[in-house]
Amino acid sequence: AGTEIPEPGPIRLVGGPNRCAGRVEVLHEEQWGSVCHDDWDLNDAQVVCKQLGCGDAVLAPIGAKFGRGFETIWLDDVNCTGVEAALSECPARPWGDHNCYHGEDASAICADSGITISTSVRLVGGPSRCSGRVEVLHNGVWGTVCDDQWDLREAKVVCRQLGCGTALSALPESKYGEGKGPIWLSDVNCKGTEASLTECEVKPWGDNICNHVEDASVECSEVDIPEEGPIRLVDGPNKCAGRVEVLHDNRWGSVCDDHWDLKDAKVVCKQVGCGSPLSALGGARYGRGSDIIWLDDVDCNGTEESIFDCKARPWGEHNCYHGEDADVVCAGN
Repeated sequence: AGTEIPEPGPIRLVGGPNRCAGRVEVLHEEQWGSVCHDDWDLNDAQVVCKQLGCGDAVLAPIGAKFGRGFETIWLDDVNCTGVEAALSECPARPWGDHNCYHGEDASAICADSGITISTSVRLVGGPSRCSGRVEVLHNGVWGTVCDDQWDLREAKVVCRQLGCGTALSALPESKYGEGKGPIWLSDVNCKGTEASLTECEVKPWGDNICNHVEDASVECSEVDIPEEGPIRLVDGPNKCAGRVEVLHDNRWGSVCDDHWDLKDAKVVCKQVGCGSPLSALGGARYGRGSDIIWLDDVDCNGTEESIFDCKARPWGEHNCYHGEDADVVCAGN
């Protein structure tokens, strides 16, 4: 005994549409935990996808794209070459050693998930690969799309083609700058269900009377920022200060300021991705909530990953009114 080759450590993808896309979780000491996205890239995702028998990696999303984990963060600074048989073989920090929070959980999208990324369309000039001016590849040359008849149905197809979630907006008039090169497509008319723009009704390649001022753009939902977790700060000067509200039973509610202090604020600030706390305020400093009061007598020790891990009264049980709503101000903005 003792000479057997260890099995590759168990690994899974959670929060995605199927077992081949989602947040990466690894099992260590009989506990599942997530992986921090520092240095996370396609080589790391490739190892995960192969390990799960899910084909090649398509994307390596960062920023808790498939929701935030709840347990330990097991791995950080993972640096695979892409040929390892298991994630546990890749160089990384020691188990549990990290400088991350769950808003930085790494994910993998594998080919067998059914999510594919088109190489013939791209978004340029925007803040991320999922927003910008639409460009399509034809005969080896990238060109733009004219905004005639451009609307959310076409944007929806582009977002799907890029594995970028749903379309938030279809923007005309070179919102993300004027392209160079040819204007390839015009009068694109999609139903919104097509797999690619070229399946939509459209004029022949290059046949149009447009100029680059009319270049079409789209903004898709799947940008590299942490999804809104079940907690938020509202009515403050920025997203890192305000009245604390938590989501329970699909309903947002406030937190009573009884026993509210800097340790509670520390957990909230970390959970919303806003760094360290500057102050823990009471007395509805940022206005009164209008719905239910969900939490009271919250007592965090300051090290919890989430306010839901702190001691408190049962959901909805309190002796407060909205004039006692709790607020925080965090260092981030």
